[in-house]
Amino acid sequence: MLLWNLEALDLTLRYTWKISRNASDVKTNLFVTVGDEKVQGRGEAAPNTRYGETPDLLQQQFQTLQANGLPQVGSVEELQHLMSLHPVLPALRFAIESAFVHYLCRKNGQTVSEFLGVQPVTSAPTAYSYPIMEPGKIAAFTKEHGLHRFEYLKVKVNQESGLDMLAEVTKATTQGLIIDANEAWQDPDSLMRFFEGLKKYPVLMIEQPMPSALQEEYLFLKKRSPYDLFADESVTDHADWDLLKQQFHGVNMKLMKAGGYLNGLAILQKTKAMGLKTMIGCMMETSMAIWSALQLAHGIDLLDLDGMLIVKDEPFQLVREEAGRLYPVEQP
Repeated sequence: MLLWNLEALDLTLRYTWKISRNASDVKTNLFVTVGDEKVQGRGEAAPNTRYGETPDLLQQQFQTLQANGLPQVGSVEELQHLMSLHPVLPALRFAIESAFVHYLCRKNGQTVSEFLGVQPVTSAPTAYSYPIMEPGKIAAFTKEHGLHRFEYLKVKVNQESGLDMLAEVTKATTQGLIIDANEAWQDPDSLMRFFEGLKKYPVLMIEQPMPSALQEEYLFLKKRSPYDLFADESVTDHADWDLLKQQFHGVNMKLMKAGGYLNGLAILQKTKAMGLKTMIGCMMETSMAIWSALQLAHGIDLLDLDGMLIVKDEPFQLVREEAGRLYPVEQP
């Protein structure tokens, strides 16, 4: 019988994290541990209210699994079957599955990349994100956080200040830019006007500018967009792939949305098979979950794995960042 544990931890952020739909200074993440007398594995859940996830709800779901056979699980297949009988939201599903995979790998003397059948990476570049802020603060923020060391940068935008922020970002930096609107625009026409204002800037791509529910609008937009459009909120632990290919040029896979290594890997493989570009992103996470994301990073077009860098006094140090590159240090 395995011993499972779930612990909540409040993570203070280095600054106010503001996107188009909310802002926060502290995030509460959940940490799963599973093991026997000899070895343990750990996993992280970063609940996201956009997907109906709260720490309290995930804790309740974990307790339900505990009461219905979680300690008796002996394989990944048994674990997935249990979580199908007692549904668990994706962030917790990822934490539980990754903790169990980490336990099995330690027990069997196997690396996670070997378990998953993927090529390991020793390091990978990540984007770093500007939260929405007053444009006049961009220059000082860039200098304070040393953003020139990153290969490319992400800018969180809304309709009100997006172009003003970008004007200041491009005064302060020269890197290529990912524009992330987090569904801030409601129609393609106003979005195309925003795109007109981007022409002078080094934009690499646009991430999920309109709500995922606006399916017809995305069909219209893709035909006219001068930039690659990447799906984020439109891909969770599943997707309508035929529709998605007509709406977007690429997919941002996040393990917290995918609900585990195995489904995350399947989403990346399907993305490539559909001829779409690939990206791996993150929520506000510690190095525990970022380490997991790096396991799937080989051959990915873009990485946005800066969550651990925004956490003040990051507690685990399982990934090291140097000159804008991430180096996995130790398995959770």
